Amino acid sequence: EVQLVESGGGLVQAGGHLRLSCKFSGFTFADYAIGWFRQAPGKEREGVAGRQGVAAIHSSDGRTYYGDFVKGRFTIASDKAKSTVYLKMNNLTRGDTAVYYCAAESGPGDSRHYMMPSYDDWGQGTKVTVSS
Repeated sequence: EVQLVESGGGLVQAGGHLRLSCKFSGFTFADYAIGWFRQAPGKEREGVAGRQGVAAIHSSDGRTYYGDFVKGRFTIASDKAKSTVYLKMNNLTRGDTAVYYCAAESGPGDSRHYMMPSYDDWGQGTKVTVSS
């Protein structure tokens, strides 16, 4: 079965940086989109629907996609040899505090939906807390 395991979260000061990792198994990154989403504090009751698209990458062409709020601060990248997708986050702010989730969907999909939380499989999340 598909499994995704996030790591790299923690406590960081505003202006700092973190690199999150999503290690995947149960599929090969040949025809998949992998995305990063985040769920802000207080949005847990909304479930998956309350998760905001951060970044995504598709294996077929390597194209990347970002939420509008990223504004150049975040970068998504994949390392197929390590079965891992990374999210590099720079210049973090209090507004970036959230649980960050990795998600995967099969097939070519539709890039218009990559920033929406309609993916097939999800990890359990890793918490990022940005302090002042």
